[in-house]
Amino acid sequence: MTPLTGGARLPSTRWRRTEVVFWLALVAVYFLLPGYRTLGSQVLIAGLFALSLDLILGYARIVSLGHAAFFGVGAYTAGLLAHHGWGEPISGLVLAALAAAVLGFATSVLIVRGQDLTRLIITLGVGLLCYEIANRAAPITGGVDGLSDVTMWKLFGLFNFGIDGRTAYLYSLGVLFTVFCFARLIVNSPFGLALRGVREGERRMPALGISVSRQLVAVYTLAAGIAGIAGALLAQTTQFVGLDVLGFNRSAEILIMLVLGGAGYLYGGLLGAAIFMILQDRLANLSAAYWQFWLGALLVVIVLFARGGVLGELSAWRARHVARGARGGR
Repeated sequence: MTPLTGGARLPSTRWRRTEVVFWLALVAVYFLLPGYRTLGSQVLIAGLFALSLDLILGYARIVSLGHAAFFGVGAYTAGLLAHHGWGEPISGLVLAALAAAVLGFATSVLIVRGQDLTRLIITLGVGLLCYEIANRAAPITGGVDGLSDVTMWKLFGLFNFGIDGRTAYLYSLGVLFTVFCFARLIVNSPFGLALRGVREGERRMPALGISVSRQLVAVYTLAAGIAGIAGALLAQTTQFVGLDVLGFNRSAEILIMLVLGGAGYLYGGLLGAAIFMILQDRLANLSAAYWQFWLGALLVVIVLFARGGVLGELSAWRARHVARGARGGR
């Protein structure tokens, strides 16, 4: 029995039927809704970004308002590589993940020393600093005009990144699924169990022989790397990098997506990204001026009546249903 598990039972790593259906549905979108492949790729990228935030918020209770810093670093890393002649997609993703993870590790020292409010301000400050650095370094980043001429090579030497979104969708889906499987293994491992312990009772974990600071540094660095991959995906599929990839709005939106879907479920970020972006697209078409009003109203309803997000409410409903069935069987 290791100190890390402490006798606790690890979650099952078996894939549930609903999970298989979920991923098959994403594949089906490619064939059934060809006109929405470009939007679909953006939803998948946002879902990957939300997944990275879920690792630190849902599993380690680190609230961040500057998570876009890592997303933007990944986007600029991949964009600058392609801008200067290296447009190979896979290596661009790897280097973007490394660059974002380095920034995450460097700033994690500040994160682990504070509590909720301190961490919130630090993450916000890091995000604003990265935004201003990119803005000031206009000869390199393009500043407010953005980084254009991001020319990507063919994926695996075969598939072009065209405006139809075919390659972008399948590429984004493949990367999302690969990273999701990795994240799923992480949260179902002894390390993931330790993170849950930190979330539920941070002060009790040292008694079990677990270093809280090491756990937080590790998950923060990991989440930063995944956010960097999401940023690189956006740069590669759109072949453009704007200053907004580092903006506060992007950090706020991804937090909203996670709240909508439900933090601490892994799938919450994916579901929340889909809800948010599809609603944004539909509501903007109905009313370009007032779509934020209706989205805000939805957020109020979610917070008041489904505080755990969509998946949190479904999980609570399922628990109530099982409890009623158990009482009825007595």
